[in-house]
Amino acid sequence: MTEQETAEQELTDKVVASFDSAKDERFREVMRALVRYAHAFVRETRLTHDEWTAAIEFLTAAGHLTTDTRQEFVLLSDVLGISMLTVAVNEPGLHESTESTVLGPFFVRDSPAIELGGNIAGGATGEPAWVEGRVTDTGGDPAPGARVEVWEADDDGMYDVQYDDGQLAGRAHLFTDAEGRYRFWGLTPTPYPIPDDGPVGRLLDHAGRSPMRAPHLHFMVTAPGFRRLVTHIFVADDPWLDADSVFGVKESLVRPFDRHEAGTPTPDGRRPEGPWTSTTFDIVLAKE
Repeated sequence: MTEQETAEQELTDKVVASFDSAKDERFREVMRALVRYAHAFVRETRLTHDEWTAAIEFLTAAGHLTTDTRQEFVLLSDVLGISMLTVAVNEPGLHESTESTVLGPFFVRDSPAIELGGNIAGGATGEPAWVEGRVTDTGGDPAPGARVEVWEADDDGMYDVQYDDGQLAGRAHLFTDAEGRYRFWGLTPTPYPIPDDGPVGRLLDHAGRSPMRAPHLHFMVTAPGFRRLVTHIFVADDPWLDADSVFGVKESLVRPFDRHEAGTPTPDGRRPEGPWTSTTFDIVLAKE
């Protein structure tokens, strides 16, 4: 080891050791690892002063842009694949249950409640889609009373919180019936770009990457005694499935959205004036 390498390693060791007296064992473990890997990154890339200044300015800009309804740091985690890697690390051995994917930056607590068969659109524009399914455990037994939270973008690729009117639309929650079944009207998902007017968008542009997300519908499902499930369903045969900007697509979550012409009777007895789609998504929860 050269004199320069020795000096660099001694600095890393000193910083790692500075966390030795941390009272929380997990905090100590995480911070030591963070220092080791961050220092290794600097050494491997021979990071310059200007590059580190640019990185700090990038993170500062992400912080300034972040609000209650715009989470630039979640976007950064998503486009770097860290969000999906965290999902993978935290869910080993859950292959019998429905696979998870990213939460995304547009989840909102306290969404409107709807009855079974209700409509989550709330004024959001798009082609109607009938979504139904059943929530069970890994043995096939129903999960009655499970809370099914759903949210999605409108046909302009915008979530309600991206508008300035303060209205909630394209999101709601409902509860499964005694047989674990749920059903609701939503919108046929369409592809859209993640917000690319900030530092994360500039990063993608500099990398020659698209900001587009494959069309999807978000789900969060919770029930007593079960692990919380955060997932999406994706539209089959969409060209963006293989180029999702946040690496969120999993084959098991791709679903056909069957098309129906105007006037075709719906499962709840309507005859819409325009075309609509339908899909089925059965959900399997893992026990805690």
